[in-house]
Amino acid sequence: MSATRADARRRHDDSPDTAADFERLAAMPDGPEREALAEKLVEAWLPMAHRLARRYRNRGENLEDLEQVAALGLVKAVDRYDPRRGGAFQPYAIPTIVGELKRHFRDCAWDLHVPRRVQELRNKVRVTIKELATAEGAGHSPTVAQVAEAAGMSEEDVLTGMEAIDSFRSLSLDAELAGADDGYSLADTLGRPEARYETVIAREAVKPCLHRLPEREQHILYLRFFRDMTQSSIAEELGISQMHVSRLISRSCRTIRDQVEAEPQTEQVPVPA
Repeated sequence: MSATRADARRRHDDSPDTAADFERLAAMPDGPEREALAEKLVEAWLPMAHRLARRYRNRGENLEDLEQVAALGLVKAVDRYDPRRGGAFQPYAIPTIVGELKRHFRDCAWDLHVPRRVQELRNKVRVTIKELATAEGAGHSPTVAQVAEAAGMSEEDVLTGMEAIDSFRSLSLDAELAGADDGYSLADTLGRPEARYETVIAREAVKPCLHRLPEREQHILYLRFFRDMTQSSIAEELGISQMHVSRLISRSCRTIRDQVEAEPQTEQVPVPA
């Protein structure tokens, strides 16, 4: 096959002949006229940039976003290309546009920040698994050892890459769990705040204040709030009136509340050995 026929097969419909325009652009000084010609060249090559963007459309990103990223790469290529150095524009522009797309996936497309090394491992493992699965036939999943040997990686790096394959998108807490037919979601598996934690904190806060009360008042509060005895039962046990018990409880609670609110507690809760 002649070189002319090979070049013709490699050319696409989105490869316009703009060599003369690029020669003019390179000779122009900065200004509105140069900017207008650069915009014309970008518009002429935009279909090629969109074609390159479509190569990545099945990787979880919106195609319109990818086309915008590819267009940005094209703008950079038009601005930096110098025909006086030799070489056509297309071979120069394609790596620039593809590089911009790859940077987008590396820096912007992940829901969570993932180290660049892990992203590269993920991409390498993903491609190798696809190649091995195609070679072995449908329905066969290569082992970690097979992927490591084919990719020239350690098995540890393969496992890291495999873990990252499913980490490109975060899972919604409202997403229904696999196999659930009753709407059971990930959120249903999470723990909930324990309401009695606040009770524990309150008890620890009043302990020092309780110890400062007279012994009889401590005993009355113990009978009332820990033994759940009525004021009448307490009065009968202690040999005093129910009204007196009520006054002692009210006064003790008021004293404790005032002490807790007046200053922070400096006494520490004992830590078990």
